[in-house]
Amino acid sequence: MSGLKNTERACEEQRVNAGGTLIAGPAAGALKGRVTVPGDKSMSHRAVMLASLADGTTEIHGFLPGEDNLATARMFVDMGVTIDWLNSEKTSLRVHGVGLHGLKQPSMMLDAGNSGTCVRLMTGVLAGQPFTTTMTGDASLCKRPMKRVADPARRMGAVIDGADGGNLLPITIKGGALEAIHYISEVASAQVKSCVLLAGLFADGETTVVEPRPTRDHTERMLPLFGQPVHVDEAGMIHLNPTGKLTAPEEPIHIPADPSSASFFAVAASLVPGSDITLERIGMNPLRNGWSRILSDMNGQMELQNEGAVGEEAVADIHVTYQQLAGINVNPVDVPDSIDEFPVLFAAASLADGEFLLSEAEELRVKESDRIAVMARALMAAGADVEERSDGVRIKGGVLKGGCRVDAEGDHRIAMAMAVAAQCSGAGITIENAAAIATSFPGFVVLAQKLGMNVRWDDG
Repeated sequence: MSGLKNTERACEEQRVNAGGTLIAGPAAGALKGRVTVPGDKSMSHRAVMLASLADGTTEIHGFLPGEDNLATARMFVDMGVTIDWLNSEKTSLRVHGVGLHGLKQPSMMLDAGNSGTCVRLMTGVLAGQPFTTTMTGDASLCKRPMKRVADPARRMGAVIDGADGGNLLPITIKGGALEAIHYISEVASAQVKSCVLLAGLFADGETTVVEPRPTRDHTERMLPLFGQPVHVDEAGMIHLNPTGKLTAPEEPIHIPADPSSASFFAVAASLVPGSDITLERIGMNPLRNGWSRILSDMNGQMELQNEGAVGEEAVADIHVTYQQLAGINVNPVDVPDSIDEFPVLFAAASLADGEFLLSEAEELRVKESDRIAVMARALMAAGADVEERSDGVRIKGGVLKGGCRVDAEGDHRIAMAMAVAAQCSGAGITIENAAAIATSFPGFVVLAQKLGMNVRWDDG
């Protein structure tokens, strides 16, 4: 693509500057009420992708209209898919699929914005297309490693080039006929696994994936809804024999409420004395609820109510009441299942009794920011005792004095985690570069205020 070098230069020069300032805490009193958080971000990405690649029309309800998911939808529109939004909130949509082989070459670069899930899963989709495509993203995404998905896609037959040999955006993918592979992933990453499985839809033969530890399995659960079986054997190896087509399901796809979004309010209620809240219809996928296991280990008081299922996913209401938290040594088994929630768990640890120790969490350094370093800086600025380690942290809980300004560095989960920590700070915290909250939870401030959290946007 002719604009590749210019975009590569722009990615290198651009500084992460999301804008937007939050003024948060301390809470005026206990948090109370019932809320429904938006739909699951991970499942929203996958539902749009599979619906676009299916024959027929798919209705999706509970879609998360954050900037990350809208970037995925725009990519498919740019490649010829028609999407009808069924309400003004953009939580319901109808996708007119074009089939596995019906996408058209886009006339311009595809922009993933801030979404690592979008660009990494789309690498698998684009690897199977008989045309050349370039993907780019914002300053934060341009710093995140893509070699982990480029390598297996290359092994299957795609030609991938880009910044740093294709390890950084922008990347150009020349797709075509793919060959199935047996892939042993070096990292416990659902994005890597899903990239390989999506490429496997276009491959000749059976694609198999082995993970170092099991990761969220939304792709494996959703593919059968579109007529593509996925088998996980007793050893945990994932098998995909491509059927040659995806078929739109007769019934609408319903997406549960996002557990990552719920975790911010669950931690806030655990920290603010007297709090009593209920989070409704939260996704309880066992490979996504590591955060709730960790919070429970820290003495968090959570009760599951109205347990049920939405499609292939377990859901429940989560009733959370205040309880003084305690520091723990995090079980490494829980790390992959809670990788997105560690920023807010760090906030909880800074106000707990005792030490919180986390290891084997190097993946936190290659998220939307280096979440170990950025959270350590922010919490220490607020008065916390934090020791940054190569693969985790040691946090000695105590009191947050607040009265400071911190930089979220364009990372949505850092911004929301520090807003939660501020509820129990002595003098509140001002959080800069927080506008990236819109990527995953655009209604965060409104729902937080509904529960009684002291947080607002600085309009000045």
